[in-house]
Amino acid sequence: MAFEPPQRLVRALGELPRTAQDTQWLERLPEIAKEALDRREVAAQRALAPGGRSSLVILVRYADGTPAALKLAPPVARPDRELAALAHWGGFGAVRVLDSRHHEDDGGLLLERLRADVSLRSLPEAKALLEACGTLRRLWVRPAAGHPFETVAERTAAQAEAMRTAPPETRALVDTALSLREELTALPPEELLLHGNFRQGKVLAGERAPWLTVGPDPLVGERAYDLARLVRDRLEDQMASSAGASGARRRVNKLADSLEVDRERLRGWTVFRAVESGVRALAAGRRRDAELLLEFAAWL
Repeated sequence: MAFEPPQRLVRALGELPRTAQDTQWLERLPEIAKEALDRREVAAQRALAPGGRSSLVILVRYADGTPAALKLAPPVARPDRELAALAHWGGFGAVRVLDSRHHEDDGGLLLERLRADVSLRSLPEAKALLEACGTLRRLWVRPAAGHPFETVAERTAAQAEAMRTAPPETRALVDTALSLREELTALPPEELLLHGNFRQGKVLAGERAPWLTVGPDPLVGERAYDLARLVRDRLEDQMASSAGASGARRRVNKLADSLEVDRERLRGWTVFRAVESGVRALAAGRRRDAELLLEFAAWL
């Protein structure tokens, strides 16, 4: 059984500065997948299709029939950090790791199998947000001593530097976002382990628990940063709503209050993250995505 890279993953990697290591990983992915299966002594059933933007996921079984999922991600995705975060959560609110060893040769993660076709996006919006908030509460814990994760300040500093070369038409919004980031990182922040990429599509139905999160891009910092990505979930629906800007601001306040997060800090991080994503989308030629993100940021 041959495993080709999902086209969404190929396109996503094409939007990032390509390293020789990531290029080699992509070229060798079918071979890497076979080696990873053999190394863990599991049998492949099928690859998830159409696949994601960050990895190849293969549904597998142990010799005794136990189902699992093998996730293979490129080096740029830092699968070692994802493994460290999932191991620290220990299955509480997140998918459980079935093999805690980190294999540098393939960067694979052997995980409990969840229902990849059923995420919180399958629920009505109000119910989905309620479940999402409950999941986040479980994830926000103190990181282990000597953890390998970068901080919110470190990650956003690199993003801010890249944003300074944004096109002139985005300059006003970029300047606002950069100014907000300076204010938000000026004081010593909370130091909690964050998912880093939390949204409804990252919370899947499971057998052990109703809903479990997957695919963290972990870092350490304040809750408002983590919650900010959830604010703009189902963006097209929000943009099409008659509530407009006032509806977006109410959403910020409702989510902040639900998780006891400062409203203004959540608004600030939401603006920064939306503008940063919009600028990246523009650079990658995804103009429609960029326009939606930048307009949403302007509403706040």
